[in-house]
Amino acid sequence: MSAPLLEVAVLHPRDVPGADEGGADRLFCLDRRTPEGTSPEPGLVSSICKETELPVRVLLRLNDSRTTTGGELTRLVGLAESYLNVGAEGVAFGFLDEDTLVDVEVCGYLADQLAGVPWTFSRVIDDSLETDRAWRQAVTLPGLDAVHSAGSPRGLSVGFDDLVDRAGADPGLAALVMAGGGLQPEHVPWFVRAGVRQFHVASSVRPGGSWDKAYVDPGHVRAWRMLLDDAATAADRRTGTA
Repeated sequence: MSAPLLEVAVLHPRDVPGADEGGADRLFCLDRRTPEGTSPEPGLVSSICKETELPVRVLLRLNDSRTTTGGELTRLVGLAESYLNVGAEGVAFGFLDEDTLVDVEVCGYLADQLAGVPWTFSRVIDDSLETDRAWRQAVTLPGLDAVHSAGSPRGLSVGFDDLVDRAGADPGLAALVMAGGGLQPEHVPWFVRAGVRQFHVASSVRPGGSWDKAYVDPGHVRAWRMLLDDAATAADRRTGTA
């Protein structure tokens, strides 16, 4: 069994030491000046990349909607290129069309413009009204190696069962699922048993769960690291692969 990947959301270079020391595998950089998060300035991404040897992915989004325009699309490509030039390993994006299905044209265009760059489909997939179809569309996009999902726009408190069932029914899809959005410790063993190997944590690795008043804490990250590794070891023993 592959080791679980732990991705930690960071907003500032001061978040990096906690993620590094706690055992994160990857950083996810975004700007939190809006509720959903938007693309950060390239200078911020550069500062974060200089503080770590971990791979860094960066959010591509210019507004809080689930769609984008032609003018924004051109800017997003330019931003992505800037992020890569200052050290980012990959990006995260995802857009829906007017029918709340994956905007295959827009997402495919971005993926083609960033050929060879690994990327994550963002949690907007949870907002689709035809979730099964949206997943079928997303997994065909080139370069995709993760789909950030909570199974519901209201988070894992609502979508946990659906996401576990989805992963458990399709090993190929399970390998793409990156569980996040209100992830709780008790969720982890069930996800690992279903074949999920990627996990995203954000406010839960900050003291008090505060984005505004606390930086990423190494002890909080380490607790998630140990939890993921223990769950993977237990699953290996159960299947006889340890």
